[in-house]
Amino acid sequence: MSVPSPSPSPSPSPSSSAASLSHSAVVGRLRSAGCVFAEDEADLLISTARTPGDLAAMVERRVAGLPLEHVLGWAEFCGLRLAVEPGVFVPRPRSEFLIRQAAALARPGAVVVDLCCGSGALGAALAAALGRAELHAVDVEPAAVRCARRNLASLGGRVHQGDLYEPLPEVLRGRVDVVIASPPYVPTASIGLLPPEARLHEPAVALDGGADGLGVARRVAAGAPRWLAPGGRLLIETGERQAALAAEAVAAAGLDARVAYCEDFDATAVIGTVPAAGRNVAR
Repeated sequence: MSVPSPSPSPSPSPSSSAASLSHSAVVGRLRSAGCVFAEDEADLLISTARTPGDLAAMVERRVAGLPLEHVLGWAEFCGLRLAVEPGVFVPRPRSEFLIRQAAALARPGAVVVDLCCGSGALGAALAAALGRAELHAVDVEPAAVRCARRNLASLGGRVHQGDLYEPLPEVLRGRVDVVIASPPYVPTASIGLLPPEARLHEPAVALDGGADGLGVARRVAAGAPRWLAPGGRLLIETGERQAALAAEAVAAAGLDARVAYCEDFDATAVIGTVPAAGRNVAR
């Protein structure tokens, strides 16, 4: 589990009554519950709570095993503080690598589609990096759609509920510059090995990628050519061991495929590009 860092923008100061609660007592409770970053988490909980009652309730929820981000109500991603509701997938730091790759390939004003968007963190981060973008995000989970709408409203992003490309407006066909996706890529047989925070408190549809973890990624790749503009890019996050198979799926869809890996983030992205005019792309 990652510990979110406070947003660079100033946040409301906690009430003096909440701040006056014993920091050491909070650390002790968290440490006894197995929280590895107990001191950092205590700082975040105390700074977020507005009253002693709030803090006590937040500590109890964290000790009970809820993800820290769900307890706080926000997660930090690419320098942005984003709302994260219970039952919504928490953005992982490794996904920042995907955004860096996408930002390097796109230009301001790009048409961006964020599939399997969860809280909308990836789309929000890419739009912020580009300065301006026409942003569309999609998720099948109602809670994720509700959360993403909160996070993308200030960016003018549109959030659609449905299965991958299905709910996108037809006017986007052949106009999308960048499709980004962090689909579920944990093999079904490995779900039981995930930390309880993820396994018990995040939606299975955001974790379970099927027998080899690539069931959703293959569908993302197969559908991309119908939506991408000439020279458009598809970026899919996946596991390092799955990268070769994911790249095969992207190539099978008619895109030029390559794999990018970042050791610092322990992150892998498969990148597909619509080939030059005259070469066949599946439609």
